[in-house]
Amino acid sequence: MDVTATDFKGLKQDCCVLNRGNGAWAFAELAQQLATALGVDVAEEPRRFNYVLQIDEGFLLNTITSFIPMVSVSLAADKRLVAEVFSQNRVATPMTELVDTFEAVLAFIRAAPDREWCLKYPTGCGATGHRLITTESTEPPNWPRPFVVQEFVRSEQPEVYRAYCAGGELFGWVVRRYPTGVRASPWVAHARGARYVRLKERPGAASEVARSALQATGLWTSFGCVDLLRRSTGEWVALEVGTDGLYNHVDRELGDAELEEELQRRVATSFWSAARKHLVAGSVKP
Repeated sequence: MDVTATDFKGLKQDCCVLNRGNGAWAFAELAQQLATALGVDVAEEPRRFNYVLQIDEGFLLNTITSFIPMVSVSLAADKRLVAEVFSQNRVATPMTELVDTFEAVLAFIRAAPDREWCLKYPTGCGATGHRLITTESTEPPNWPRPFVVQEFVRSEQPEVYRAYCAGGELFGWVVRRYPTGVRASPWVAHARGARYVRLKERPGAASEVARSALQATGLWTSFGCVDLLRRSTGEWVALEVGTDGLYNHVDRELGDAELEEELQRRVATSFWSAARKHLVAGSVKP
């Protein structure tokens, strides 16, 4: 059963969508969508339980109770951190290495000539900055260290799969592809013209990889998404995770009104379940 704000009217004044500071404008539209879905206010001052989108004063985050854990928000925004967490938790991924110098990057890919490789810009979104590299590549200027070197998994039709989670459940399996007539890029990003197609059936073998990625990054019981690829061998690998807050937010423009509504409904259910535990039982920690 869905749990919404109407079930906890007495708690609404203790909750908000927190959006303030210089970057608040980037989240303004999402803040209003979430406020409507959750039945709470958009506020500039923290309350007892918060859906944090933006706040400039980072030191305050240690004192704010956030629906989505702040450590998970940080992980989702930095592919270097995600790579380390995935490795530590044995999440299936394309071969990935964090390398301190570009000379070491070239030495690394030179030792594995049977694979294609790419550099991933660690803090970009929509595949901004990503590039394929070879042993002949030159060092890109001002690139954040360490370099994220990742095996490039090529497919006949460029596509990336995505699953969402809210409150410990996977849902909304989609695949992102380029429509006919749109020039395809190796980086299958919505911002580059790719569009979402809802899958008729959940790819069962991918579920465990999706779950392990979301659990490893601490998003499983709140809200997030995970992007995956399927190798030609049929093996599923996780690329990265996403969530809302501070730097980016999960894409809601899915081209499927039913799925968009389900996403907001499930987020609201998860939010209010967590709010109840924190505000009534006191069992959720910041």
